[in-house]
Amino acid sequence: MTFNVLSILPILILSGFGMIVLFVDIVSSRRLGEKNLLAYVSLLGIILAAIFARSPAGTTLFSFNETFTIDNYSLFFNFIFLLSTGLTILISHSYIRREEINHGEYYALILFSTIGMMLMASGADLLIIFIGLEVMSISIYILTGFKRSILISNEASLKYFLLGAFATGFLLYGISLIYGSTGAINLKQIAGFIASKGGMSDPMLLMGMGLIIIGLGFKVASVPFHAWVPDVYEGAPTSITAFMSVGPKAAGFAAFLRIFLTAFGSSHDEWQKIVSILAILTMTIGNVIAIAQTNIKRMLAYSSIAHAGYLLIALVAANNMGAPAILFYMLAYTFMNIGAFAIVIVLSRKGDEFIQINDYAGLGFKQPFLAVAMTLFMLSMAGVPPMAGFVGKFYIFSAAIKSGYIGLAVIGVINSVISVYYYLRITVIMYMKEPTREFAPLTISPLIVAAIVISVVGTLHLGIFPSKVMEIAQQATLIVK
Repeated sequence: MTFNVLSILPILILSGFGMIVLFVDIVSSRRLGEKNLLAYVSLLGIILAAIFARSPAGTTLFSFNETFTIDNYSLFFNFIFLLSTGLTILISHSYIRREEINHGEYYALILFSTIGMMLMASGADLLIIFIGLEVMSISIYILTGFKRSILISNEASLKYFLLGAFATGFLLYGISLIYGSTGAINLKQIAGFIASKGGMSDPMLLMGMGLIIIGLGFKVASVPFHAWVPDVYEGAPTSITAFMSVGPKAAGFAAFLRIFLTAFGSSHDEWQKIVSILAILTMTIGNVIAIAQTNIKRMLAYSSIAHAGYLLIALVAANNMGAPAILFYMLAYTFMNIGAFAIVIVLSRKGDEFIQINDYAGLGFKQPFLAVAMTLFMLSMAGVPPMAGFVGKFYIFSAAIKSGYIGLAVIGVINSVISVYYYLRITVIMYMKEPTREFAPLTISPLIVAAIVISVVGTLHLGIFPSKVMEIAQQATLIVK
């Protein structure tokens, strides 16, 4: 049995810092009501984990009896997880103090959920992926209801927990059926069994694959497993809404690609039709319903569903451009989505959040910096050049065309055009409508300003200079053999 502690060093670092945060919270002075140190300790843990997030051998490394792997693919996703976690901590620093939820468990749970994401990206075994999913999910369930005194937050947490537990049951049942059919839960061994049988002729194996699609479809918020998204996004603390819109979604796609391109890669024809239908439904329903939303958190929730549909197109393509396109798009999505939620946090006050779209009327004249930043994020999500979102969608649709899924790419482009309406509506309201409410003087934390600036720079850089990042993503590719 191979046992390489260095391969899990980033996970050990985050685990250690999660416990340090809890300890510091206990010994910190509660008289002052200030726990600023917790955010900085958590950020230090993220930075150290990022420094050591590499393969000790410089190449693909399997450890723990080939149940855990460190390769370029998992390292790229780990960077996305750590980046989203770091940005979330930056935008949380002032927000959780304002909302009086400044407790050490908040940062510890964020770190522990990141550990689960990293396990999902590096798992070479269905059981490791499942354990990672549960570690991530349980932490997010708690964080969703962290505003314990707010009824809508409690409702969101309960809905997420109940539906998440239900979806987890589907996933675990799918894993058990696959094990019963193949005698293996290791992804390579499953792939070898399917190849030896010449395909997935066993009905039990097909059913197991379908149940895994359901379980992971819930995590990436694909239709028809999306019903939880708008209510949970609206009810969760805004900083956690930003976090769950990026990190868990990226982890879900990391597991999706790892399982379907490694274990089920030789049976691409069996599952591509199902995933194609899911992609079309997810894009279309997400975009169409987003048009009718007046609450910006619910609008971004349905927008998140639509973006999952675009990413599913790249999964269907399953070529040497599909997986890199998902990696690139998730990185771009991290910047533009967390940046948008950061603007919502900055403008809001305790008990008076800027969550109605009409609340942003006149923002372009009252707060020019925030309005410009929000405009950039909205244009990027809409896929307007030269933003990162445009380049990401270009790579995704190119991957589909290259694999012959021209119709799927056309539907994706049409949906992208539909999305322009509700994204630009926010920009129009900010610059062309009279204010409907007072804009109180803002006292902005330097940390959240840093998060907005990083998000703006990242959005522009990936849009104008995408080649280097795409080259790194191509080195981390997984394709159907």
